[in-house]
Amino acid sequence: MKSPSLLLTSLCLVLASSPISPAQENSTPVTKQQLQQQSSAYLSIKLEIERAIEKGNKYLATQQNPAGYWGNETTPAYTALAATAAVVAPPATLGNTPPPHIQKAYQWLLSQQKPDGGIYGKGLATYNTSLSVTALVASDQKEHHEAILKARRFLINLQADWDTPGTTDNVMDGGIGYGGTYPHSDMSNTYLSIEALKASELIAKDGDYGSQPDLNWEAALQFISRTQNLESTNDQPGIDNDGGFVYFPGNSKAGTRTKEDGKTALRSYGSMSYAGLLSFIYADLDIHDPRVIAVKQWLAENYTLEENPGLGAQGLYYYYHVMAKALSAAQIQQLSTADGRMIDWRQQLAVKILTSQREDGSWVNENSRWWENEPELVTSYAVLTLAQIYAAMPTE
Repeated sequence: MKSPSLLLTSLCLVLASSPISPAQENSTPVTKQQLQQQSSAYLSIKLEIERAIEKGNKYLATQQNPAGYWGNETTPAYTALAATAAVVAPPATLGNTPPPHIQKAYQWLLSQQKPDGGIYGKGLATYNTSLSVTALVASDQKEHHEAILKARRFLINLQADWDTPGTTDNVMDGGIGYGGTYPHSDMSNTYLSIEALKASELIAKDGDYGSQPDLNWEAALQFISRTQNLESTNDQPGIDNDGGFVYFPGNSKAGTRTKEDGKTALRSYGSMSYAGLLSFIYADLDIHDPRVIAVKQWLAENYTLEENPGLGAQGLYYYYHVMAKALSAAQIQQLSTADGRMIDWRQQLAVKILTSQREDGSWVNENSRWWENEPELVTSYAVLTLAQIYAAMPTE
């Protein structure tokens, strides 16, 4: 099994070629002494993170159904998140092989795969399959590869291409939605699907399983751009021009605002803006592209850990998780806020989550939107966020 830090690096594309912040582009290379100083500065909090992750994973183990799943058996995403949380834990809290209860979780996930390749129960096929693929990749077990590739093909086939085939004439084209009764693509399912596809890309390309299909990345970028409030690259009406993201073209969970000219525009919000940045990274968009620059600026200007900007406490731990992944993948060490402060987001986010852990090792959001009043789900988000922060901290 790969080390947890390598798994997180792979899953979140924290690569030397990933986009970096403008401040880093012009910075002087870090010396070995500076790296040692940075690593020492994080030593104490890394130890706290290790303990919190261990405690969180122990709590999750007590909540597992004897059959191997978490939450309810119609929503494999809960099990996928909990299993991933276990296998990406820092070395101090994980052995070389998954513990028996996690192996059982993987067996249960595989048993949920349908003939069409999707891994789901009743509905939410994209959401459940995406997180399951990411979990199976994180297991680093070759016997999971065929199931991963079947699920990968399922996700690719969900990419919208309505109206005229091969074009993006429909505003939802290129994206991926929940499927079923949901008649639109959305930024959340698109980002989760893209993440699963990128995480499994090496498996698809290793040649052992023949030629594998791929996403229409150009169309995906068009959909992602149509969810960004940026007039120069978004061809849709009713948008703002601040660089942030909405849920899907024509819809924002944060509602609308009235601009200075009296027109109404969709309001950007935090979680989808981080999902947008991460999606640009996965799609290999150039760091100098105005879309990347604009969303980075929005995120810096709207940085907060007190809420999911635009939504308050709704989806707060989902927000923390995608924030950690996006800023790690973008190799952003510090955020420069609108008032000129330089923010060590890793330190601040770690402290925020560490101080929110409950005595039994769990986390929970008092706001119930998107199931975040369920500790099994939120604890998985929190553990994964801490693990991502841990992996992003400097080492000697």
